[in-house]
Amino acid sequence: MRMPSRVLTVDPADPDRAAIQEAVGVLRSGGIVAIPTDTFYGLAVDPRNDAAVAALFAAKGRAAEVRLPLVAADVEQVARAAGELPPVGRRLAVRFWPGPLSLVIPASACLARAVHAGSNVVAVRVPAHEVPRRLAAAAGHPLTATSANRSGEPPAATAGDVVTALGGRVELILDAGPAPGGAPSTIIDVTQDTARLVRNGAVPWDRVLQFL
Repeated sequence: MRMPSRVLTVDPADPDRAAIQEAVGVLRSGGIVAIPTDTFYGLAVDPRNDAAVAALFAAKGRAAEVRLPLVAADVEQVARAAGELPPVGRRLAVRFWPGPLSLVIPASACLARAVHAGSNVVAVRVPAHEVPRRLAAAAGHPLTATSANRSGEPPAATAGDVVTALGGRVELILDAGPAPGGAPSTIIDVTQDTARLVRNGAVPWDRVLQFL
């Protein structure tokens, strides 16, 4: 029998340090933490931990060939622990981060193979939400941020949605109130010399092209 998920209420603009440290403890033990982002709630695990990543796939019922997106505290953390940012990617990061723009970059060798499904590339962003950024900073590495739902089901906009969808499959939920929702993050592949649109989303592709 699964234990109910623990829920900690946090201020979205200034999350309590003790709550962040408790979440870090769950991550370090290989557990799953549901976190708010600037779109919907996501599921965070340590992407370097094979067992934690496997537990995340099982919780979601996610197909093994589907890659996991990451969120990070800042550009420097991405370069240090997720993968190298090519020049065009760094330009986009400086312009659009924090924000709902994910960049597909060469994956760091420290990431679990299941995170990138053997493709050796990973999508990462710095979200415009204080909670995931502070959690990634406290953990010292990027976090997974796949949607907090069973695969194929609607994304979770509230902590209550996470409880309904995943119940005891998640050890801890950081409840920062309703997530903004809306369009998902725009995904852009920057592994080559030029940027390539993978998925249109919250940041219009035309805006990206105008900047470039």
